[in-house]
Amino acid sequence: MCLSKRKLERRVALVTGGSRGIGAAIARRFASEGAAVAITYSTSAADAHQIVQEIEREGGRAMALHADSCETTAVQSAVSTTASEYGALDILVNNAAMFRIGVIDEFPLSDIERMLAINVRGPLVAIKEALRFMRKGGRIINIGSVTSDYVPIPGVCMYACTKGAITSMTRALARDLGDAGITINNVQPGRIDTEMNPADGPLADLIRGSIALGHYGDPEDIANLVTWLASPEASFVTGASIKVDGGTSA
Repeated sequence: MCLSKRKLERRVALVTGGSRGIGAAIARRFASEGAAVAITYSTSAADAHQIVQEIEREGGRAMALHADSCETTAVQSAVSTTASEYGALDILVNNAAMFRIGVIDEFPLSDIERMLAINVRGPLVAIKEALRFMRKGGRIINIGSVTSDYVPIPGVCMYACTKGAITSMTRALARDLGDAGITINNVQPGRIDTEMNPADGPLADLIRGSIALGHYGDPEDIANLVTWLASPEASFVTGASIKVDGGTSA
């Protein structure tokens, strides 16, 4: 690819939960478009460092930061370290999330608290910290879920609740950040082939039947949209929630 046409040249990005799945696909794509990328991980250190090595082999710049998104100080540190190491912070992708299935009367309180901490408080803390460094033209992209407003099966109340909060957060913060020239948007994946929801998993055939296109999406399908939203081409898009679900919610 011609360097002059790379969408994110000289930009600095932080992708939370970037060691695998959707987050890893976003990190790779950002790097291929010229961004210096930091990714966070909580448990999968080997996976995170492998992503960094892959990016560096292709001539990109990347680093992995250990940060459990449940811990406020860890999130703050990841943001400030990224800005310090790379000299700026232009793009924040809030991708780290926790997913648990269970009907609410049987859902452990500890899981409720941890899911709210990771899926809702974590992004808010990251955004608050990022605004200390983010300049005009900055981009914040939240990874929500189609589940925030499309729930065809039981047992996902808590996850839907947290992703609904992401949708509302994005819409409200678009107003708060507009004068600063910073955009914020919400990408809502549907059924994507990841470790959390593999296309060959035990429920895959049932799930596949609900997808209009008849197949799972790939993490790269999400990375494509996120990259566009992070680029100058999306400068007039903010407060939007955009589904990438193959027609699941159609």
